[in-house]
Amino acid sequence: MLPQFVLRPVTEADLPGLKQLAGSIKDGMTSLPAEDLALEEKIYQSLRSFDHRIRKAGGDHYLFVLEDTNIGEVVGASGIIARVGGFDPFYTYQVRTERLSHLPLQIDREITVLHLKLDHKGPSELCSLCLRPDYRKAGLGQLLSLSRFLFMAAFPERFDDRVIAELRGYTDQAGLSPFWEAVGRHFFGRAFAEADFLSGTGQKDFIRDLMPKYPIYPVLLPSPAQSVIGKVHRDAEPALRILQKEGFQPSDEVDIFDAGPLVRAARVDIQTIKRSRFCLLDEIVPALEKQDSIIVAHAALDFRACLAGIEFTATGGCRLASETADRLRVVSGAKIIAAPFGRAEMALAT
Repeated sequence: MLPQFVLRPVTEADLPGLKQLAGSIKDGMTSLPAEDLALEEKIYQSLRSFDHRIRKAGGDHYLFVLEDTNIGEVVGASGIIARVGGFDPFYTYQVRTERLSHLPLQIDREITVLHLKLDHKGPSELCSLCLRPDYRKAGLGQLLSLSRFLFMAAFPERFDDRVIAELRGYTDQAGLSPFWEAVGRHFFGRAFAEADFLSGTGQKDFIRDLMPKYPIYPVLLPSPAQSVIGKVHRDAEPALRILQKEGFQPSDEVDIFDAGPLVRAARVDIQTIKRSRFCLLDEIVPALEKQDSIIVAHAALDFRACLAGIEFTATGGCRLASETADRLRVVSGAKIIAAPFGRAEMALAT
């Protein structure tokens, strides 16, 4: 178990830790740039998103941090964008297969074509999943990824019925993206990292003005660029495996900059959401006999989640150990949501 770790909404006081975390990510991350002003805006966006008056999916951006409470430091982050698109279009390349035929010469073949796609009212998007390198062990990445599904289960009205995740595409040891070098650089005239940073900070007008409007034929690109279309970055492979276990499936879309894959799922079909269970906290006890690792969270806007034991009562309530209740900052009567973690199963009652 990982009792000292708690996932919670980001606060203004987390800026230094968030900057240190973003700086620890090799090749950077579009949705979590290591720059003060950009991170401050991410924090303020998240603080506004937790407003109790929100009743439907909009452009809200929820950012959670994983805190090691033993040392009081931010060691990871994960986020959800309630709906992509809106004022800032969501750009992807749609990968289509088109048939070319010429009967007199008996030529009949299929060819892959990339079509630019703009979405103004898109699905919810998982984003900003990252973990400090020295903490990439013991299932912490899984806790970061899955805990946010419990928030979605607790507040379904705030999210779209569809959920996507755009995973980082392949870059080489020098941080270069073969796809960007073959496509994007010709139109933007900037390094991949700079364009990625601008996009991550919400400056997307340059994409609208400079992005090629016509289809792209991968067969005309250099082999290295062709080979990375839909290929995930090596550091994102664990995240992809977690999402696949949750029921996410490949889509026919890739990122416009690095051609990283986009996966999708119906929100109600996500395994953690399907297997989650609500209960009211009936009793806080000194300790529980069974200590199975279950993701336990406070089903409120003051959301906090951790791995802990939980006991469900025959009346539909639950019990938590006092240490867990303190970690979640809950008292008797609080609404709790829980879901299995790893191979753990949740007993129906004591």
